[in-house]
Amino acid sequence: MEVVKQTAGTGHAAAAKKRFWTPSRREALVGWLFLIPEIVGMLLLNVFALGFSLYLSFSKWDMLSGLPGIEWIGLGNYKELFHDPAILEALKNNLLYTVMTVPIPIAIALVLAVVINNSVFLKSYFKVVFFIPYISSIIAIAAVWSALLHPSLGPINQLLMQLGIDSPPKWLVDPKTSLLSIAIIGTWASLGYTIIIYTAGLTNISNEIYEASEIDGASPLKKFFRITVPLLRPTTFFLAITMLIGSFKVFDIISYLTEGGPNNSSTVLVYRIYEEGFRNYDMGYASAISWLLFAIIGIITAATWKLGKE
Repeated sequence: MEVVKQTAGTGHAAAAKKRFWTPSRREALVGWLFLIPEIVGMLLLNVFALGFSLYLSFSKWDMLSGLPGIEWIGLGNYKELFHDPAILEALKNNLLYTVMTVPIPIAIALVLAVVINNSVFLKSYFKVVFFIPYISSIIAIAAVWSALLHPSLGPINQLLMQLGIDSPPKWLVDPKTSLLSIAIIGTWASLGYTIIIYTAGLTNISNEIYEASEIDGASPLKKFFRITVPLLRPTTFFLAITMLIGSFKVFDIISYLTEGGPNNSSTVLVYRIYEEGFRNYDMGYASAISWLLFAIIGIITAATWKLGKE
């Protein structure tokens, strides 16, 4: 009897073990094995880096001193942030840049998208032409614009002098116009993307709505403000969020064209992070600026999201 029981028990255990590794579970295991490298990479490059930067924001660390040189100072970096004139000026420049590169380009792109969609032949050609700057290297674009905006030899100022303007703007080398110049370049580079998104949004608006409004005698201007603009609100909301975040992350074009100058007139928060972290090697202070930028983007995005829902 005992032998029979042992044999039966062994059979049940084998059956249970066999039932556990079903084909679906084996397939899931293979999937997880393929995902492990990605998960480990994400943990190391994102989660660990994020946590380490948060820790550094409460510390003082000269990167050249190595890990033993990390010194905990609590809220010292954050207290210094709000008394640092360079940070306050960079924040002001960031806000001005956002104002110049978010609402104005959105309005321009909406008008151009409607014109291209309704009144232009060879629509696909114009879409490609407008989209080329967006997919081009921003450094190559900056190099071309740097030549165009040269104070004395640039074609733009040469044209302005031919038109009778004796003292045209000095653009990138003038503290009064350097940030405006960068905003113009950034707007021009991203305009094609905004137009493409709006054009895609316009295809979702039924022509029957426009036809019904024409029967009621609506003018093109009324159709634009009463039909097109309201029905494109989700698209506008999406563009506003993405462009707002992008405006606070601007770095490459400023680094190439002005290096934050002249006289810090085009310095923004990301460029200050670069200067503190990789020029002054103060990674603790740079991390604090990074978290300040994260908080600002989060607050503005949340506010925009709430307004979009309303």
